[in-house]
Amino acid sequence: MPIPAPNLYPPFNIVRLSHVELVVTDLAKSRAFYVDTLGLQVTDETADTIWLRAMEERGHHCIVLKKGDTASARDLSFKVFDDDCLDRAEKFFSDKGLPVDWVERPYQSRTFRTRDPHGIPLEFYARMDRLPPIHQKYELYRGVKPLRIDHFNCFSPNVDESVAFYNELGFRVTEYTEDEDSGHLWAAWCHRKGGVHDMAFTNGTGPRLHHTAFWVPTPLNIIDLLDLMATTGWVSNIERGPGRHGISNAFFLYIRDPDGHRIEIYCSDYQTVDPDLEPIKWDLKDPQRQTLWGAPAPKSWFEEGSVFEGAEVRPSLLKAQPIVAP
Repeated sequence: MPIPAPNLYPPFNIVRLSHVELVVTDLAKSRAFYVDTLGLQVTDETADTIWLRAMEERGHHCIVLKKGDTASARDLSFKVFDDDCLDRAEKFFSDKGLPVDWVERPYQSRTFRTRDPHGIPLEFYARMDRLPPIHQKYELYRGVKPLRIDHFNCFSPNVDESVAFYNELGFRVTEYTEDEDSGHLWAAWCHRKGGVHDMAFTNGTGPRLHHTAFWVPTPLNIIDLLDLMATTGWVSNIERGPGRHGISNAFFLYIRDPDGHRIEIYCSDYQTVDPDLEPIKWDLKDPQRQTLWGAPAPKSWFEEGSVFEGAEVRPSLLKAQPIVAP
């Protein structure tokens, strides 16, 4: 099935991905992972919530850790251009018959929650409290030195449908994997901010959150993190990598937090701002699509993900499978 033509004039303007809320079962242990090990900065915390930002970010937070009994993923949040876009976004989702619930969020302006057609919980807002810049406060740089949140990747039971819906929202496909036997999409990478992706979809039981990714300055930061994790009790949380993807050209590492939420540490992709940029097609059977070099992805990478709170999980329709490590 061909990917849709880029929608350069969507009904409202999404600027970029913004943040994610993760439910964690042990807030202190999660703090040790995200703050002491990865190096994210605490911008506020209470008895049951921690707000974090990365080093280049001016917004109040890029990830929210919320204490709960069962680990899960909550809203994937996106920033829109202005309040008018927020109102037009509300109309778009309402006209689709999708829920629109206006909610109060700390440090954000008017915010509403909805879900995409597969049940992924989404949140939209126009303004977040701004904080003083810290990107040149090098005394604060720790761990992997995370600069900014980069993208979400979600398991989708039907990638063709997911790409078609987010294309309506103005997400443009940069790279995609097609199963030649069926002609259907196995995965796709879609952007708003001019990188390879803000949102990606991988074929699998879903909807579930596959991973949240953070951009770091260099591959050496990833090597430093591996040394740190190996000597501070986190070696078993290293899942895959380091290596380089064929898709996106990114140097990568995948790790798991104390509750199993997957985090990608990521650098070295490329710019995609041209509106007429042609997407790159990959064959599912190409061994270099997921790993240009490095060990193949383990079975867990294809099968495990974070359940979205309140979403009904369904098996994928496409049964094709890429290379899996033994």
